[in-house]
Amino acid sequence: MKYTIAVPEYAPPEEGTNAPFSDIPLRYSSHRLFSKWQLLALGVIGVAIAISLVSAFTLTLKVGISLLSLVYLLDLLFGFFLIYRALRKDPELHISAEQMTRLKNKKLPLYTILCPLFGEAKVVPQFIKAIQDLDYPKEKLQVILLLEEEDDETIAAVKNSSLPRHFEVIVVPSGQPQTKPRACNVGLLQARGKYVVIYDAEDIPDPDQLKKAVVAFSHLPKEVICIQAKLDFYNRSHNLITRLFTAEYALLFNLTLLGLQSINGPIPLGGTSNHFRTFALRRIGGWDPFNVTEDCDLGIRLFTQGYRTAIIDSTTLEEANSQLLNWIRQRSRWIKGYFQTLIVHTRTPQHFFRSFRTIPHLATFLLVVGGKTIAVVVNPFLWALTLVYFLGPEEFQLFVKSLYLAPIFYIAAATWIAGNILNVLYYLLGVLQRGYPELVKFFPLVPLYWLMMSVAASKAFYQLLVKPHFWEKTIHGFHLEDQTKVRWRFLPERRYEKEANSL
Repeated sequence: MKYTIAVPEYAPPEEGTNAPFSDIPLRYSSHRLFSKWQLLALGVIGVAIAISLVSAFTLTLKVGISLLSLVYLLDLLFGFFLIYRALRKDPELHISAEQMTRLKNKKLPLYTILCPLFGEAKVVPQFIKAIQDLDYPKEKLQVILLLEEEDDETIAAVKNSSLPRHFEVIVVPSGQPQTKPRACNVGLLQARGKYVVIYDAEDIPDPDQLKKAVVAFSHLPKEVICIQAKLDFYNRSHNLITRLFTAEYALLFNLTLLGLQSINGPIPLGGTSNHFRTFALRRIGGWDPFNVTEDCDLGIRLFTQGYRTAIIDSTTLEEANSQLLNWIRQRSRWIKGYFQTLIVHTRTPQHFFRSFRTIPHLATFLLVVGGKTIAVVVNPFLWALTLVYFLGPEEFQLFVKSLYLAPIFYIAAATWIAGNILNVLYYLLGVLQRGYPELVKFFPLVPLYWLMMSVAASKAFYQLLVKPHFWEKTIHGFHLEDQTKVRWRFLPERRYEKEANSL
């Protein structure tokens, strides 16, 4: 086992690149979030809306609702198109047993596994076992555990573990921003493998996943530099949150991402089980240490630089967040990172249009990363209007109806009815494809899950303005405790405030 106490801070060799431990050009970095023209445009739009609300309140609301209704309609049609493509085309990469048996262990390439850990002492033994269970020659593995300098508990847990010889430990020095992508960049600097994969501490990948990735890379064109394994949960029956979370992931990884792959569109990556060609990952600069949803950003960034991602028929099991406030912390960080990615990639209009190359791909990015993210913020406002229309006093009902132009009213009504039915149906298709029919009975509660998303989105939007690089730490390991005692426990925010500022 190699144990490195610290890594010297890396100074990028080229002027105008991002820091720390990264060669990402500044135009792709979330370090300075808004450009001058974006701030000016937002200011002008804000002033225009304020003036319009004062001078023509009802008309302004009519225009805004009309635009939102059309965006929701586009999103509905696009979502249906993606699900149709996923079911019709089956674009997932299937690796046959025959292809696997032809692999010769002596000819397998060196594979680097990166595992960033912070506050993960509980799950260290589980991760070591999961990696040991991989069906890959141990002499062809480089496993790098990335620890944070002040995380004494996890460092002690690792020191007290009997790590195999192919494990290396790197203690990442204190610095800002102290985030998961910063730690991953430290690991990438030390990676010796032809391929590199990132796993989270609580992950249990399929034993043959690395071999499947090797076969897939050998048959794919060079522009495919990333293979995304599907994600699922081993604690899906813990409580209601984990069941709905499982349904969401089943939809995302079994249908939505496959639909994006079928049109060769930009794919926002999952936060784990991303397999890369190491040289290509270094070429695009690794991860953005300032983006709090570095996986989405990296998936979009590799697409804009002419590369592609493929989805493989292999699964990594991880822990579904089972605690409400912990779930909101995690989801608000994800949504904030999506906002960051949207802002970064639209910062330079000329580069934005050139990067996405075609109108369909540009629209895909705006709908997947922008539209759905903004929708979870706006949804409560539209839900409130709907409730007022059906349940409020007559004068309020008439006011809400007056906000919708006749054609828009029918579009909005049709989108609301069809959208809710289809979205629940998509969840159903996802879990049935995953083989979890026992989750079907919980589907009437899916709108409650959407409400939770909107709560998290409101928090994300607030943090985007006041502390854009603040990392909400997700606590793992609850599946190892007595489930009857932690089923509905609420985690206090203040307890983890210091840790969240770090990683």
